Amino acid sequence: MAASPPTHDTIIVLDFGAQYVQLIARKVREQNCYSEILPFDTPVADLLARRPAGIILSGGPSSVYEEGAPTVARELFEAGIPILGICYGEQLMAHLCGGEVTPGTEREYGHAMLEVVDEDELLRGVSGPAQVWMSHGDRVTAVPPGFKVLACSPNAPVAAMGHAERKLYGVQFHPEVHHTLCGADVLRNFLYGVCGCAGDWEPGSFIEETVQALRAQIGDKRVLCALSGGVDSSVAAALLNRAVPDQLTCMFIDHGLLRKQEAEQVQAVFWPMLGDRFVFVDAADTFLDKLEGVADPEQKRRIIGETFIRVFEEESSKLGEFDFIVHGTLYPDVIESGGGATATIKTHHNVGGLPADMKYTNVEPLRRLFKDEVRRLGRELGLPDEIVQRQPFPGPGLAVRVAGPISRDRVEMVREADAILREEIARVGWGGRLSQYFVVLLDTFSVGVMGDGRTYAHPVVIRAVTTEDFMTADWAKLPPELLGKIATRIVNEVKGVNRVLYDITTKPPGTIEWE
Repeated sequence: MAASPPTHDTIIVLDFGAQYVQLIARKVREQNCYSEILPFDTPVADLLARRPAGIILSGGPSSVYEEGAPTVARELFEAGIPILGICYGEQLMAHLCGGEVTPGTEREYGHAMLEVVDEDELLRGVSGPAQVWMSHGDRVTAVPPGFKVLACSPNAPVAAMGHAERKLYGVQFHPEVHHTLCGADVLRNFLYGVCGCAGDWEPGSFIEETVQALRAQIGDKRVLCALSGGVDSSVAAALLNRAVPDQLTCMFIDHGLLRKQEAEQVQAVFWPMLGDRFVFVDAADTFLDKLEGVADPEQKRRIIGETFIRVFEEESSKLGEFDFIVHGTLYPDVIESGGGATATIKTHHNVGGLPADMKYTNVEPLRRLFKDEVRRLGRELGLPDEIVQRQPFPGPGLAVRVAGPISRDRVEMVREADAILREEIARVGWGGRLSQYFVVLLDTFSVGVMGDGRTYAHPVVIRAVTTEDFMTADWAKLPPELLGKIATRIVNEVKGVNRVLYDITTKPPGTIEWE
């Protein structure tokens, strides 16, 4: 399906390997402007063919002077398209347009105070000193001809620069992160003041456009939806149900790696909604047999991805012929699986884990959306809150929450410990304050004492985070008495566990999931 709706202004984000590249695109969309992420080396002719309203050059880990450093053609800056360079993007703009970039005498990382020298259009309404977030070594020390300095900071003499006539702007700080308190204002000024965007990107328009695109793609063929009960696959199913209801069958496969009583909950929600178009398959033994003893997380994902498809093929063959299979793949899934200039963080089972010889054609209506956009879409489609607000759960399920080799006993340990965590979180009313929380079973042993006897059993780790976007996350400051109650219950009630740890790692440098 085409990623760029032609009826909306489009902002292209060129990816130079920034850890925040997805966040840039998401923050642009929060301003009701559609955005796409493309690799930095996308040919200028291809960029111009998309007729973007503006282009944003992301940050990145490189120096403009490094051999093989990512770059763009100089002609991009002569094309008349508004461009905003962020961090490395500003340095690259300055370097290619005739300015000067030098290594910083010291890195500027974290909070900094921005002094506004000249508002111009980009910093209109931003009064200094303003708190911003910096993450750079090199810095612009002389602006290109025709540019002017708009702002500075203690370690960045050119914290913002601009050429109003050419509509070229750069900022050394990161307006996309929430630590930059004026970030939304800066992006809004660029999008509306510089690019002249209409701001008409919203869930309602996406639904109608996507429904029409799905009908054109699918025609009169039959569609099988891989329904997990999570928000992503549920919204995808709802879109297909609106587009081609008579051609849609939703199949829920219990792979034996779900949370406690989750399979029953999914049936209770979707059977009344879909009737005989909802098919339940118990394939727990098939998956667990294939995963027995498998320790490598990427191998787990590949096994689960292929087994999902094979089970779908076998079960769907009993229902007649299907031509398409639907996945709730999101934009972060694609990027983290190795999209653009971003390194592969982990292979998502529905992106990199699918076999090459599938007999179905993929349909991924949410492939260019972020999680918060999918939730808004679900509300627009009338899905119940228990689906729309459901916290993320990985497609491979508890397989990636059992660190090390898979066994039925180890899966059951983490399932029971996770259920206790959920019960206690719900009991004290903390559920709505957390973005995601779960338990991980470690592949190690620890000595303990229970009933005056020595134990040698597994530790588990509690992971609870708060986040606005799942691109960055902070560990949740759960009350010590709550953690104590959870730990006591887990050790007492879950056979094979004798120690409970709490993960206080942020993202980055960690990820939210362990595997």
